[in-house]
Amino acid sequence: MSLIQHLINGQLVSDSGRTADVYNPSTGQVIHQVPLANRETIQSAIDSAKAAFPAWRNTPPAKRAQVMFRFKQLLEQNEARISQLISEEHGKTLEDAAGELKRGIENVEYACSAPEILKGEYSRNVGPNIDAWSDFQPLGVVAGITPFNFPAMVPLWMYPLAIVCGNCFILKPSERDPSSTLLIAQLLQEAGLPKGVLSVVHGDKGAVDALIEAPEVKALSFVGSTPIAEYIYSEATKRGKRVQALGGAKNHAVLMPDADLDNAVSALMGAAYGSCGERCMAISVAVCVGDQVADALIAKLVPQVKALKIGAGTSCGLDMGPLVTGQARDKVSGYIEEGVTAGAELVVDGRGLSIAGHEQGFFLGGSLFDHVTPEMRIYKEEIFGPVLCVVRVDSLEAAMQLINDHEYGNGTCIFTRDGEAARLFCDEIEVGMVGVNVPLPVPVAYHSFGGWKRSLFGDLHAYGPDGVRFYTRRKAITQRWPQRASHEASQFAFPSL
Repeated sequence: MSLIQHLINGQLVSDSGRTADVYNPSTGQVIHQVPLANRETIQSAIDSAKAAFPAWRNTPPAKRAQVMFRFKQLLEQNEARISQLISEEHGKTLEDAAGELKRGIENVEYACSAPEILKGEYSRNVGPNIDAWSDFQPLGVVAGITPFNFPAMVPLWMYPLAIVCGNCFILKPSERDPSSTLLIAQLLQEAGLPKGVLSVVHGDKGAVDALIEAPEVKALSFVGSTPIAEYIYSEATKRGKRVQALGGAKNHAVLMPDADLDNAVSALMGAAYGSCGERCMAISVAVCVGDQVADALIAKLVPQVKALKIGAGTSCGLDMGPLVTGQARDKVSGYIEEGVTAGAELVVDGRGLSIAGHEQGFFLGGSLFDHVTPEMRIYKEEIFGPVLCVVRVDSLEAAMQLINDHEYGNGTCIFTRDGEAARLFCDEIEVGMVGVNVPLPVPVAYHSFGGWKRSLFGDLHAYGPDGVRFYTRRKAITQRWPQRASHEASQFAFPSL
């Protein structure tokens, strides 16, 4: 059994102390161990980043971008290897892993535009012989804490942009599936990134707290559950840090009576059951406007949910692999039992699934509930598993009220042919990312990703233009060169034109 290591100052290192097991979810077997960094290890990463920062911040943006161009090429060349590692440790299918990586590469492509996105603004003669301009300068040492469900994509939301803006970055990935994250970081070093600019440290809450408490760390990015997002935001901002903490979700899809139901069903199947529902943008609630829509939806969904192809993620041609851990599987099973007890109709029960040759794997089939109501836990809470709940309402207004009343506001979508209904929905829904006939409205890399309400703590969204603003601070400079022959008297009033 191999020991995964930290990457600090360009070297793979281990620290003595606690470790955690890394499982293959398809077999239920431990395949690696990962060290849980102590405070000395975290400080070592911080020190190397601090030492690398002066030279890196003064590296021209065009040269930083050249590193990212080479990094993108290496990611594409190593797609199969990275996807294999993701599937082995997370459980998602190889196709899903490759798709995740491609969306991450989009953010590397955006980082390649550093000379453009870091251009300041210049105004000549704002006053007599006075010029003014603004400059975007890096923060220094920044850090990211990323979740298990996207071990490649979410880190790539963060550090390529942070680094190309001139910062040095410390990444604390999930200890559940760290191998692909570590490999990708090593590829960035292979692309020419100087030592110390990026470090990867593995750990649990102790490592997180060390990053929060370190005065050298100027900003923290986080993606994960809402309780942890709120904790990181509260503790880090108390210490004067800049924070973007993306939390949980309960994403609704509204189906109107005029929806193209066949296409909506296809979209819902992928959005609800893809990656076993372990996505913060997964659709977990289908809100049907009218019983006729709900009845037709259930009739079309049932055979497709029952026919889901489920197996070891590294096999080909599958719809779903296992959940990431046995605890995750058991938690989702508990929610299913809770829904039955609360009175929801369990139309398809995914519990008790056994895969031949993988009997110890963390598998769960797709589950489907009908007649779910807003007071039920399966409606209110994020299940993070392959469970879709159908809620019935009488009108679009009732559907929108349901969504707007929910504590989360990450993503939502509407299926309709009615432009007026779609426009009303987009204008009035209190959710950060909205799709019209698009079930997973994840913005492309040159926009920004983030929800509303208790799905996001902080003022700036992830990646894209907001990411540039998050990882830089603006400096405004006003400069005057008086003419030699002139002499002006002192001015004691506030300067103006």
